[in-house]
Amino acid sequence: MPELPEVETVRLGLAPVMEDAIVTRLQLNRADLRFPFPEHFSKRVEGERIVSLGRRAKYLLVDLQCGEVIIMHLGMSGSFRTLSGDMPGDFHHARTRHETHDHVIFHLRCADGQTAKVIYNDPRRFGFMLMSQRNQLDEHPSFKDMGVEPVGNALDAQELATGLSGRQTNLKAALLDQKVIAGLGNIYVCEALWRADLSPRRMAKTLVLKSGKPSQRAERLTETIKQVIAEAIEAGGSSLRDHAQTDGSLGYFQHSFAVYDQEDKKCRKDDCSGTIQRIVQSGRSTFYCPRCQK
Repeated sequence: MPELPEVETVRLGLAPVMEDAIVTRLQLNRADLRFPFPEHFSKRVEGERIVSLGRRAKYLLVDLQCGEVIIMHLGMSGSFRTLSGDMPGDFHHARTRHETHDHVIFHLRCADGQTAKVIYNDPRRFGFMLMSQRNQLDEHPSFKDMGVEPVGNALDAQELATGLSGRQTNLKAALLDQKVIAGLGNIYVCEALWRADLSPRRMAKTLVLKSGKPSQRAERLTETIKQVIAEAIEAGGSSLRDHAQTDGSLGYFQHSFAVYDQEDKKCRKDDCSGTIQRIVQSGRSTFYCPRCQK
């Protein structure tokens, strides 16, 4: 499942093509993906101008001038690529280029008058596209009760402490709860906990003082969460700018992880002689250093 940095990287790649473009045709090559397409999907979208391309957690949001929003999720294998006229465009994130898996095609007239296509390809069809009115988006089932974003100034230590207060579960599971932090996934929870010297086994509520205020551990964890997400987005963004990955993969995938998938390797902290271990928590792999993460 793609994590927030990958989805943000995709957004950054598609925005120059999609924003301010008119959808001249929405081509649906099947009746559904993970879920059926919205009723009269093509008719509702065709002729509309795309005001902006946003993101909420791991969802892409296509804001239309009419006030509706297309909610898009990549699922397990979904990806996008662009065509400028009939030539490959500036963005591709294709895990496969088999046209039999090209399920949705946005035919666009871009702001500069040129034509383009944005193609959604999904071999396993776990992705989906839904619609909502913009003024009802916060109450949509996908976003209702969703926590703050781990980017910018939205997340602070007090917000984290409020989410962890009284939680009788391990810290790893609490951080994966989308009601606490939106879009934070398995990989970057592992990385943030390592940087903060915190064990994924630690009880979540131990990061909160009796007064409800954040502890120093919570302050440190808040900063490491924001750091790893920002660095991962930057890694993907660098790849978008120079197209270093000729196979279309994003720099995000080339990120050098300190603990994730590093089982049995020496901990990378200079003052630690520990070894990275893998455990299973709630059916998910967790990687951490039991020596320096307490």
